[in-house]
Amino acid sequence: MSSRVVLGVGAGIAAYKSCELLRLLTESGHQVRVVPTPDALRFVGEVTWAALSGQPVTTDAWTGVSDVPHVRLGQAADLVLVAPATADLMARAAAGMAGDLLTATLLTARCPVLYAPAMHTEMWEHPATQANVTLLRRRGAVVLEPATGRLTGQDSGPGRLPEPDAIFAVATRLLARGTLVPDLAGRRVVVSAGGTREEIDPVRFIGNWSTGTQGYALASTAAARGAEVIVVAANVALPDPAGAKVTRVVSAREMHDAVQAAATGADAVVMAAAVADYRPAARSPAKVKKDGRPAGPVELTENPDILAGLAAVRKAQQAARSAHDPERAGFTPPAPVPQVLVGFAAETDTSPEGARAKLARKGCDLLVVNPVGNGLGFGTPDNEAVVYGADGSVTPIPRGPKEILADVVWDLVAARLTNP
Repeated sequence: MSSRVVLGVGAGIAAYKSCELLRLLTESGHQVRVVPTPDALRFVGEVTWAALSGQPVTTDAWTGVSDVPHVRLGQAADLVLVAPATADLMARAAAGMAGDLLTATLLTARCPVLYAPAMHTEMWEHPATQANVTLLRRRGAVVLEPATGRLTGQDSGPGRLPEPDAIFAVATRLLARGTLVPDLAGRRVVVSAGGTREEIDPVRFIGNWSTGTQGYALASTAAARGAEVIVVAANVALPDPAGAKVTRVVSAREMHDAVQAAATGADAVVMAAAVADYRPAARSPAKVKKDGRPAGPVELTENPDILAGLAAVRKAQQAARSAHDPERAGFTPPAPVPQVLVGFAAETDTSPEGARAKLARKGCDLLVVNPVGNGLGFGTPDNEAVVYGADGSVTPIPRGPKEILADVVWDLVAARLTNP
């Protein structure tokens, strides 16, 4: 279905990439009105935007004033997408300034607003920029995390505009949901993805077939729904999901430490990674060579259970709060919403009895049980599952794209964050 999109363009060298983003939007049938800032035209000219969009291009509120463009564009849009969103542009948006047509449109928009930042690393990491990003997110805007890579000149680091197809994917999901304020806006979530590897020697390891596709679908979907997303990725070869911070690990113990650190203060943790239950008790420093004799057994030792550990920490925190007497302080503060914990169980036996037992053993709120093997689960673009809740709920998810499964999982998480 055709939607009305305002594509705002900030004054950054990455503006040239927005030409490809515009092409993706128009070729998918959307009506796109490009609104650059005046300085953005120094990078890509008005004629280019008009030719690619088939729509007039203006930067000020005085052109076509009888149509009141500074109000009408925002009122009529189904999505306002700003790419690149520079530090200056986001600062003006956060302050509610309306000095040009784009910032005026942002003030009058009554639809989802998506910012795709692009700037030098120092500008992105500056406390002023981070405060502005936090404020915009708190108001319900979706602000993607910039990609990490080559910037202008010899510089490299976080601040690179996410690739146009990744921004387009987030925009498409926002348009499909059609909600003004994304339901995960202001939330911080952690997603684990991929499959851990446990080294036997410098050449061999114990691993699994997980590619991280489902975890990355969860991450990109959460970003499109307004969340601040941290991904802990084990041996994933996919492009980073737009809008997420990615921490890379190899082994189960590395993932344990990274998830524990990221989970502090997070509203939800979704453990979609395939984590090895065991690792070799000792790693050989040199390759174990074949010498004509049968290889000896590899002694294994158990890895920490990341999900059960998170549940134990949450239980201890809740017990500590229960033991505290708030009345001694003269008031009763509202109880904090408990962190929502979601586990994934890739199983060849998907019986309800086994799922319920594992749910209880892990101590999580939701357990997503999906069949694997024989072309199912790992490395495929689609998935199916049954989600078991600690409250007794059962939510079947029929086979379909992994993004659809991700949306259902976040629906269940969002409901528990709103009504714990």
